[in-house]
Amino acid sequence: MWGRIARINHQMNMSANDYFNGLGALFTILPLTTRMISSPGAVYGKEAIDYTTDTSPITLKWFKQKKKAFLSESSQIYLELALMQEGVNQVYSIYNSFRKEEADATHLSEFHHIEYEGKINQSQNNKVALGLVMHILRDLLTHNEEDLAFFLSEKKIKSLDDLAESIQGIPQITFREALDALYSDTRQDKYKKFTQDGNFGSWEEVRLTEIYGNMVAVSQFPLLEVPFYHAMVEGVEENWTEHKIDIIKGGIFHWSNPIPSESSVVEYDKEQHSFVADNTDFIWPGYRETIGSGHRVRSISELEEKAQIFNLPREDYQPYLQSRELPGYEETSGFGLGWERFIQGLLEMPFIWSASQFPRGHTTLKP
Repeated sequence: MWGRIARINHQMNMSANDYFNGLGALFTILPLTTRMISSPGAVYGKEAIDYTTDTSPITLKWFKQKKKAFLSESSQIYLELALMQEGVNQVYSIYNSFRKEEADATHLSEFHHIEYEGKINQSQNNKVALGLVMHILRDLLTHNEEDLAFFLSEKKIKSLDDLAESIQGIPQITFREALDALYSDTRQDKYKKFTQDGNFGSWEEVRLTEIYGNMVAVSQFPLLEVPFYHAMVEGVEENWTEHKIDIIKGGIFHWSNPIPSESSVVEYDKEQHSFVADNTDFIWPGYRETIGSGHRVRSISELEEKAQIFNLPREDYQPYLQSRELPGYEETSGFGLGWERFIQGLLEMPFIWSASQFPRGHTTLKP
C-alpha cells in the first residue's frame, strides 16, 4: 500500500510542477517561520469577531527574539509578496503547513499545500485551480492506473476519468445558494441564517456533492467569516452604498439590513450582512473542501479597514500593507490545494492520516 501511495505522491508532485511550468509560474523558495500568518483572526481578531474560520497557528521561541515565531499555515502572503518582483507574474509553492488544530478524519496538524498566486482575476484563478486537478488526474490515470486500482474499482477509476474531462463544467454556486439547497433538502431552519457558524461543516460539504452529484464549487462566503486577505466581491460597495458597516466600536459590529433575493429562503437581520468575499471553495465528491481560492484585497483603503476589523498588528504586517502602495501593484488571486485532502478524496479513504506515510496529528511526533 505505502509503495503505491509513494508513487502516486511522486506523480502528483511531477504533475504539479509540469503544470505550473507550462503556465510560466515560478517555483518560489519561502520561509516556514513568520510573524505574518494568513489567518490572524484566530490570534488577533477573537475579541473583535465573534466567528471566523481562522485556525490557530503553532508558535515557537525564535532565539532571543521577544516575539514568538509562527509556523506557516499557508504560503499565500509570501507568494503575494513574491509577485512584487519585477517581471514575475505567477508563482507557486509546495510546502508543509502547520495549524494548531486536533487531527480528525479530515484534518492533520501538519500537512502539505500546493499553492499558487498570479496577477489574474478570480474567474481565471478558478480555471487555473481546476486545470491543476485535471492535469494531475490525467497524469495519474496515464502513469499510475495500477496504483489507483489497488484502492479503487474499475468503475471508480472511470469516474475519475470523467471528472478530469468535465471538471471545468462542475456546478458552481454561491454560499447563499448552498444554504438554500441544504434547507430545501433538510427543511432545517438553521440553513436560513446567512452564516457558516454551525451551518457549514463536514456534513454540509459532503451533502452538497451528493445533491449535485459532482464536485462542487461554492463561492461568495460571508466576508467576515473568512480570512482577512479576501477581497469583497467587486461592485458590492457601489450597488449597496447604504449597506455599510454602521459602527466598528468596542469590537461590536452592527450591520444594516441587506437586500435579500426574492428566490432565497435565507433570512437576513442585523446580525447578518450582504458583504461577501470574492472566494471559492472546491469540494471533492463525497468529501471535504480540497481547494480554497480567492481574489486578494485590492486597495490600501480596503486593506486598512480589514486591518482594523481583524486587529492586525501593524508592525508585523507592514510589508503586506505596503505592498498595496508600491508603484505598479497589480491585483492578484490565488489558491491552495491540500495535498493529503486530495489523496484522501482521490483514494476514497475514511481517515486523512491514511493518506500519509508519516502523519502528524496532535497526539504524536512519531515516527
